Amino acid sequence: MPELPEVETVRRGLSKYFANEKIVAVQVLYRKLLLGDPEEFIQQVTGSTVREVDRRGKFLLLRLNNRQTIVSHMRMEGRYAIEDGSAQPRKHTEAIFKLANGSQIFYDDTRKFGKMQLVVTGQETEEVRSLATMGPEPTEATLTLDYLFARLQKSKKAIKGWLLDQNNLAGLGNIYADEVLWMSKINPLRPACRINREEAELLRENIIQELAFAIDQGGSTVHSFIDASGHAGHMQDKLHAYGRVGQPCERDGYELVKIKVAQRGTTYCPHCQK
Repeated sequence: MPELPEVETVRRGLSKYFANEKIVAVQVLYRKLLLGDPEEFIQQVTGSTVREVDRRGKFLLLRLNNRQTIVSHMRMEGRYAIEDGSAQPRKHTEAIFKLANGSQIFYDDTRKFGKMQLVVTGQETEEVRSLATMGPEPTEATLTLDYLFARLQKSKKAIKGWLLDQNNLAGLGNIYADEVLWMSKINPLRPACRINREEAELLRENIIQELAFAIDQGGSTVHSFIDASGHAGHMQDKLHAYGRVGQPCERDGYELVKIKVAQRGTTYCPHCQK
């Protein structure tokens, strides 16, 4: 599943081609993509102009000039692609937005898990429950140490599972949860409430810095992720833990192992993440 850095990379790419462009036609090729009436979606979106492409956690928010917002979650394999006017739908193309400038925006999804929903701008949290309960964005301004430490102290959940819970913190998934725990020397099975304030401060710094760095690298292309222009990310070449099971830990040389935490494969160093 694309995590915050990958979704932010897609947002930035779409902004270059989608923002301030008029949508002259919409094709919905897979009706289950939409939460709501497909005919209403097509009617509301056709003729509108994309004012901006925003993001909240792993959600893309396409703000239209008619006070409507397309809330898009790519889930496991969804992706947007910029195509010229002659491009034809592919096997897994679910929706096509045709623009006045002659280009097209394809939404493809091999797993068909992604969803789109049209809501009134400003009412996203009322219409989309996941947005209403989502934790803060992982930035210096929005993720405070006081919030993080207090929230950790209230949970006995394993810290890996805690990080994956979007109600606690927006945007982290399996890749970057493994990475920030390795960077912070925290065992993924440690109960969240047993992390002291000093450790929480280090964890916060690593979360903010690692996600910002991953965005600069264009995200991680681990399975099928590419950006809207068809380019792969570079962050996968700079990962310390995720995907490196059986390899030596970069910090102490011990073998990285893989276990399951919160039903997700989790790679860590049992020597330095005690």
